Amino acid sequence: MKRTIIWFRKDFRLHDHPALWEAAKEGIVIPVYIWSDEEKLSYSKSEASFWWLYHSLASLDKGLQTHGLKLFIKDGDEFDALLEVMEEADAGAVYFNERYEPDERKKDSRIAAQLESIGKEVQTFHGHLLFTPDLLNKQGEPYKVFTSYWKRCMQEVVAQPFPVPEKMQGIDRELQTLPIDHIRTLAERPWNEKFHQYWEPGEQVAIGKWEQFSDDGIFYYGTERDLISSGSSSELSPYLAAGNISVKAIWYSAKRVYEETTEMTARQSINSFLKQLIWRDFAYHQLIHYPDIIRLPLRKQFAEFPWKGSNEQLTKWKVGQTGYPLVDAGMRELWETGVMHNRVRMVTASFLVKHLLIPWGKGYSWFEKTLLDFDTANNAMGWQWVTGCGIDCAPYFRIFNPFLQSEKFDPDGTYIRKWVPELSRLPVPYIHRPWEAPAKVLEDADIQIGVTYPPPIVDHAAARKRALLAYQEVKGK
Repeated sequence: MKRTIIWFRKDFRLHDHPALWEAAKEGIVIPVYIWSDEEKLSYSKSEASFWWLYHSLASLDKGLQTHGLKLFIKDGDEFDALLEVMEEADAGAVYFNERYEPDERKKDSRIAAQLESIGKEVQTFHGHLLFTPDLLNKQGEPYKVFTSYWKRCMQEVVAQPFPVPEKMQGIDRELQTLPIDHIRTLAERPWNEKFHQYWEPGEQVAIGKWEQFSDDGIFYYGTERDLISSGSSSELSPYLAAGNISVKAIWYSAKRVYEETTEMTARQSINSFLKQLIWRDFAYHQLIHYPDIIRLPLRKQFAEFPWKGSNEQLTKWKVGQTGYPLVDAGMRELWETGVMHNRVRMVTASFLVKHLLIPWGKGYSWFEKTLLDFDTANNAMGWQWVTGCGIDCAPYFRIFNPFLQSEKFDPDGTYIRKWVPELSRLPVPYIHRPWEAPAKVLEDADIQIGVTYPPPIVDHAAARKRALLAYQEVKGK
């Protein structure tokens, strides 16, 4: 009987797992995760998602055990580890779902070629995106405008997701494996222990969250997703990033909800949600065609942008001490929970690169470290979009006004009061602009600007003028 290794990598689930589905049809399934040197380096930069990795592996192993399978953990070089398992298990094939990060793609191609050169079978599958990443426009070039990409995608058919295989046969012998706790000792850092208060990684939890959201929140998503305290977020982003849930399964489930709904506003909301799923694909579309977007601006003239910000300002931004309540609330939420509301992500990112003129790569690295839902493609696209140096980011000189954003999307100050508790007693409108509050209001709220809460790190009007001059300078190059 055929024996196939399923190499898991950021696809920690049993449903809609193309590699697993195909292998289960053909014979014995041998699930493997390799804690390679490359994985260690990657997760050393992404500490929050490292925590998610460990708990996703534990959840995956538990799910496999219900089907009579075991997850085998290996260490070291990936090719050597795969070869070791193949020899131990007398396996002749390796199946895996593709990754799309530049280094990972090169490495996967190299390992596949090495295995095939010694007579081993290798099959790869698309399991992480809605569409295969080779969509091109009529000129045979990558799409550079999201609207055009969206319209093209709506003409394509999303492949039907696979169910969990009904029967999976495991190996009938003991194989050498590391305990999952080998990784836990590295993943359990003191600062991220608090994530347990907010999150439970894993496939079944992800499915439960989707079912809850599709029963209610999705009907209001289009009108409420920008309202910071509305609770309209699906909370699925960390699960999608780790592959705890299939984006194709979500797509088809959302389409069913759409078809069962006749109310126009609800349909528009569902459509807004579907568009966000395609936006995620668009990020990978960019990463595949422009692999340097992780570190270099797509608009080449931005390589000479006149950055001016200081390390002291960067530190104040990281810890939420900028004197801008919405920015500070977002950065503190990120540190505490490992996520941040999407509207606030845009505001905090814009503030860093446009108010402080600090290079976007500094923000990319901080988000890489602290986001549970860190995703290379989405992070790179987001920072380039906010900075104005990526594609489809017109007007590139747009500068978010944190005060207006706060007043519009957190009108009662609920979000600010939660994450900046020293301002919690301030009434509207001063919760958005504490330094403008009369002395008596500040006294009643037990606030001293410059003592209990900092003054603005930069003046908004002056920072905006400075940023526009910098963009004019870049535009002329």
